[in-house]
Amino acid sequence: MPRRTMIEAIRDAMDVSMARDERVIVFGEDVGFFGGVFRCTQGLQAKYGKSRCFDAPISESGIVGAAIGMAAYGLKPCVEVQFADYVYPAYDQIVSEAARLRYRSNGDFTCPIVVRMPTGGGIFGGQTHSQSPEALFTHVSGLKVVVPSNPHDAKGLLIAAIEDPDPVIFLEPKRLYNGPFDGHHERPVTPWSKHELGEVADGHYTVPLGKAVIRRQGAAVTVLAYGTMVYVAQAAAEETGIDAEIIDLRTLLPLDLETIVASVSKTGRCVVVHEATLTSGFGAELSALVQENCFHHLEAPVARVTGWDTPYPHAQEWDYFPGPARLGRALVETMEA
Repeated sequence: MPRRTMIEAIRDAMDVSMARDERVIVFGEDVGFFGGVFRCTQGLQAKYGKSRCFDAPISESGIVGAAIGMAAYGLKPCVEVQFADYVYPAYDQIVSEAARLRYRSNGDFTCPIVVRMPTGGGIFGGQTHSQSPEALFTHVSGLKVVVPSNPHDAKGLLIAAIEDPDPVIFLEPKRLYNGPFDGHHERPVTPWSKHELGEVADGHYTVPLGKAVIRRQGAAVTVLAYGTMVYVAQAAAEETGIDAEIIDLRTLLPLDLETIVASVSKTGRCVVVHEATLTSGFGAELSALVQENCFHHLEAPVARVTGWDTPYPHAQEWDYFPGPARLGRALVETMEA
């Protein structure tokens, strides 16, 4: 199969979807002529014209609001918010309109929109270009929330999201855009020091929403991760020598609880890792679900390894991230508990 970066895989997903269905519209901040700040939409305007791939004013609430209106009248907008940090002006549109449209209309209208946005840190973007707000969306009934960890899944999940009849928040980890960073090091030489390609099939395929995948089989402890943290988990398991089973959640909402429960029931231990802050992060929900469903199998408390409970610390960016050393200590402590 061809090998692509995540950027190329995401672009290919939109290309395939636009070719298959003329109702698919791509727009957002600088996505047309410029091809997006990360070039995820490069070439789409030239191929499909300015009526199907175009730039929008710098108004996130306007972008999402327009997409909701388009969706109500039969189109399938796939919009880009340039950074996840910029989505807050559109939060009311997402929560009060997109997520509720099916229910408010008793099924007469649906809202098949995708809101794409780069998430997380690792590019030295500072406080307003590096946040991980996934928990804000997993709290909202009516949304689906997706976080891919590799190019193959990114393409398949995005096509599935575009084809889904309900709104999908599609969070793209910036550190993985050009390939997984070296998970064994707390800091890379440069943000884009490793351009590793993934196998991505040509043409149309989907990865089902709501289905996790086991990236590493193990029997001693279950690690729940998504996005960039999948690679940190793999590195921590290798460095500690602990027989960890690593689950890549892929979709946070709906969550594949069946895979999680089966794994934790087998291992008896669980560590959750994510880049966002600890308090009220998605790891809190995961911890609660594991406790509720696997209490009699647990041999130790569920541990969480996360970012700090501080505003995003640009000067200490790589200390803020959970790395293999910090996660490794949590794995050892969980095994010794």
